[in-house]
Amino acid sequence: MEVQLRSPKEIMKLSRLGCFHQSKLSFLRSFLEEFKDWKYSRDLFELDKDGYGQAVYSFSKNRRVYSLVCFANELHEKERSDRVIATKWDAAFVLHDGIPSKKDLDRLYGNVPKQEVGRLSCKELTLSRANRSVRLFNEVVENLSDGKQPDKKLLSKVGYLYRTTAVYGSGKFGLADRFRIQNRPELKGPFRLEMMLVYFVRQFTFDQINHIAKNKNPKKFVKLDEKIAKGLGIGNSTGLGMAPFIVNHPTLLNNWVQSRENILKKIREIEIVKDEEFKIFYECLIKSIYNVENWNTDSEFQKSKIKELLEDLNKTINYLNTVDKKQKYLFNTIYKWMETEVCEECLEYLVSMFMEPFDEIVKEFKNKMSADEDKYFTIPTHRTVIQLRDILENHYSELLKLDFNKKENNHNFWFISKNKEEPRIGNRFEVRGSELEQPLAIARDIKKLYEIVIVSKNSQTIAEFLIENDNLRHVVRRAFIIEKFPYSEILDNTIGEKLMPIDMLRFKLSFFGAVKFDPRSDKWLRICMFQGAPLPNQLKNFDDKWVYDSLN
Repeated sequence: MEVQLRSPKEIMKLSRLGCFHQSKLSFLRSFLEEFKDWKYSRDLFELDKDGYGQAVYSFSKNRRVYSLVCFANELHEKERSDRVIATKWDAAFVLHDGIPSKKDLDRLYGNVPKQEVGRLSCKELTLSRANRSVRLFNEVVENLSDGKQPDKKLLSKVGYLYRTTAVYGSGKFGLADRFRIQNRPELKGPFRLEMMLVYFVRQFTFDQINHIAKNKNPKKFVKLDEKIAKGLGIGNSTGLGMAPFIVNHPTLLNNWVQSRENILKKIREIEIVKDEEFKIFYECLIKSIYNVENWNTDSEFQKSKIKELLEDLNKTINYLNTVDKKQKYLFNTIYKWMETEVCEECLEYLVSMFMEPFDEIVKEFKNKMSADEDKYFTIPTHRTVIQLRDILENHYSELLKLDFNKKENNHNFWFISKNKEEPRIGNRFEVRGSELEQPLAIARDIKKLYEIVIVSKNSQTIAEFLIENDNLRHVVRRAFIIEKFPYSEILDNTIGEKLMPIDMLRFKLSFFGAVKFDPRSDKWLRICMFQGAPLPNQLKNFDDKWVYDSLN
């Protein structure tokens, strides 16, 4: 039996993309698999009794070394801010290529705590900063210094001791450009170095909190239990700065989504599902219920989604208890039932979970998640207008129906905030500055292109067409990209009145491996990463289903 791939016109809607969840394809899970046989070391730990100072952690293998350099600083409460324009943080971090010398550490000390204001070298790969979750951090210190383990229920409500506010790479602020390291086999997958930095930071938070608690009361102190530490991750505050990424990297977007869709297709085509394979899927589902029940948020929008998700997951469990496990194409049967019986959030949650028993299928696509974007940047100028018209009508049919003369379809515009120095979105009819609009309104530009194409000469070459319509070059390029990469485009209106920007954020973060999405508005949210992940001393032999374990 051959199953058809799900249509991009169905999947590439923002409401659907905003329902994606972590999976075996997620970058943090792939990172752990890639680096599980590397040697972990804490090479330097010089903190004073209050936890301020510097530390160095490393992964090494075959003479290759990656080192995280940490600087923990005193931060007064009035200086604390998660905003990207903050100038001070509880801790600042940089991932160094190799073993940092004393000279390197002195240089980094003068620059890393300054973040954007500092300057780094090609020896440095990624840069970040983080703030404590103050009340929880202090609570854990008090408990440990008093000889007690912290309350797991309290910990589960937050899920982390620190949260990062940005992770930079690829040439920013003097960091190494991607081309310098892109051929290293361990870095073939997307965002490997960013995931490494966050993972090291997680371990630093445990070491720091143990150190502070011990110095506070050396006689009664107990270390944070490893099982409890394992159930904690790293938080992150993410805003609109992340959203343009998925618009500006169409081939990368395609490879992420198409890999996921191909895996689903292959799983649905399995004729005989082994008992053990179904058992793995079912047990992951049962375990995950606890995580969903402890998914805390103040967002009414997200509360509604969680409530519906939980109801449909329990409905699915009841269904699975009755379904014939011996039938052919079991997972296809389950999927077809899901299409009509559960919400989009639950459907995509379970699609991710389908992957858990099938390591070999997933492995085939883990190395297909990157993209050679430059290869497809050149516009095929020898092609003709009629060919371009066919592409637009075949791939963008729904967008071509939109009327951008209506206010609700032309409601927003994207811009770069001078004060906040990152992308923002504003009401075109209430906020000044639409003349500075960023080219992120792909639906509107596609419609504009189509209106010109249908009155142009069919035999005209694209080269001739662009001489007359150079302002549409960027969207012509996208049209020829989608011809080869069907999942490369958000098939939705990114400037419409009903836009939920957090759908764009959630989509990208799901591929990172984030959990516990907590929207603080429709434009930014908090997440947790590496919650439940093995600690560095557990990497040699760990259960790759760790994501379904928590503080239970």
